[in-house]
Amino acid sequence: MGPIVYVFILAALLFWSIRPLRPQHWSYAHLFTFIALTAPPGLLYAIPVERLSDLATARSLNAAFLAVVATWRVALLFRYLRVHARLDRGAVLVGALLPLCLIVTVLWFLNLDRVVFDIMSGNRDDDSGDTLAYVVLTWITLSAVAAFLPLACAYGLLCYRARVLARPSS
Repeated sequence: MGPIVYVFILAALLFWSIRPLRPQHWSYAHLFTFIALTAPPGLLYAIPVERLSDLATARSLNAAFLAVVATWRVALLFRYLRVHARLDRGAVLVGALLPLCLIVTVLWFLNLDRVVFDIMSGNRDDDSGDTLAYVVLTWITLSAVAAFLPLACAYGLLCYRARVLARPSS
């Protein structure tokens, strides 16, 4: 049930955050379908690596699968915003990264970043010992938190520009 709810919530977040940038052909149904169609690489999570290797290797493989799937989905989002929504490169960068930074920042603020990472990467043990994965997680979290304010400022400017350009000239 969780992944289905996730698609609805992520689609709503992206829809309402990118809408002020005035994308072309913008609809919740189309965006929802796009996000749902990015799910197939998530089948990597279904590979029972815990049964095929030792626990430490399985944890590393699960974290690597998470990185591959997340990178693929973000790359597809960039492509979708550029090709389907026809946003310029700056709007694509800000429109894609701001909601993602917001999610990571909120998880960090609520101290849930490690919990979510553990769930998504298949770590069921509190003492996983996979310090490299947590170093990368910390780096991503700190980058997202640091980028949030500049992205929010750029977002405000892009929304203003889109609004001004959408006004009929008199």
